[in-house]
Amino acid sequence: MNKTLILLGLACIAAGVLWPWLRTLPFGRLPGDILIVRDNVRLFLPLTSCIVVSLVLTVLFWLFRK
Repeated sequence: MNKTLILLGLACIAAGVLWPWLRTLPFGRLPGDILIVRDNVRLFLPLTSCIVVSLVLTVLFWLFRK
């Protein structure tokens, strides 16, 4: 558990350092993501992005478990 938390912390630090380059990737605006723009409200529902992230994490955890 300790090793997992340390790796998760290092991944968060790496994502924070690399954020200027990571935000230019096309993830987060995939087909199936819903964007609702009204007068004073902007609502973004990343349905497809959440499914993709879930699948990737499931495969990674499955691979590391073996």
